[in-house]
Amino acid sequence: MDASGLILGRAASVIAKRLMNGESIVVVNAEKAVVTGSRTQVIAFYTAARARGSVRSGPHFPRYPDRIFRRTVRGMVPHLKTRGKEAMDRLEVHIGVPEPFQSVHGETLPAAQPRPALRPPLTLAEVTRLLGAKV
Repeated sequence: MDASGLILGRAASVIAKRLMNGESIVVVNAEKAVVTGSRTQVIAFYTAARARGSVRSGPHFPRYPDRIFRRTVRGMVPHLKTRGKEAMDRLEVHIGVPEPFQSVHGETLPAAQPRPALRPPLTLAEVTRLLGAKV
């Protein structure tokens, strides 16, 4: 599944539902997923989530786009139960397109396409650069 240009939350909800139905999913181009909303609010949300808690005891919020995408899906799956853990084991998220998947045509989700907006949406790559990731 190609996440290029898809809204993060909508794509994650569709993927979570498919994972719970037993499907195995590989997501490529996670850094090109977009986060809609006001630029300042989005940045404030992710910096606050990253700063929350302590280094020792957590909660530990990820910095890289593939891990943020994976955590977003995890929030929509009962990940503390056995069936949720098995569903999360069936999910792979990658930055870019790895070598084994370059010849495969990625599926896209029409339900997760953003509507036309006046301002360009913020990509996960931009958010993670602001969090300190070297993407």
